[in-house]
Amino acid sequence: VHPEKDVDGLGTVNLGKIAQDDDSGFVCCTPAGIMELLARADVPLAGKHVVVLGRSLLVGKPVALLALQKHAGANATVTVCHSRTRALPTTPRQADVPVAAGGRAEFVTADMVKPGAVVIDVGINRIADPTRKTGYRLTGDVDFKGVSQVAGKITPVPGGVGPMTVAMLMRNTLKAARLAGR
Repeated sequence: VHPEKDVDGLGTVNLGKIAQDDDSGFVCCTPAGIMELLARADVPLAGKHVVVLGRSLLVGKPVALLALQKHAGANATVTVCHSRTRALPTTPRQADVPVAAGGRAEFVTADMVKPGAVVIDVGINRIADPTRKTGYRLTGDVDFKGVSQVAGKITPVPGGVGPMTVAMLMRNTLKAARLAGR
């Protein structure tokens, strides 16, 4: 996809622009949605510790780069954890803002979260639930019931980051149309 039409923001050029603090391209929709959500919830990242659980090109790496950028709404200290991180259960507990994007249902538990932390749950997982008509229910990468007792703020699944992803896709689409002169 040509960079000027890459409204998903996942192409090499647009991902590279994020790494260079260049706002002229399209930002990946889910990471952009996370940053917008934090801004609108008045959660300043400057000087805060953000721990990203997951290193995917779709969420993990771009949200880490966005939180690191040198401008308003960013300037965080960022740690990225993944399946080979040795101190995985304890590292998220250091975070002021843990971002769970590892793809494992209810992986983040209350003992992994610092009291008062702002928890961003990016996960969307189907787990069996015989009480539901569908036979399953959707859940995030965070044990919402337990973590919500510890967290200062937490995003729900469904209904948290997902709608922000769609909103950022629409923002990028509008930007592309304007750049094309339409």
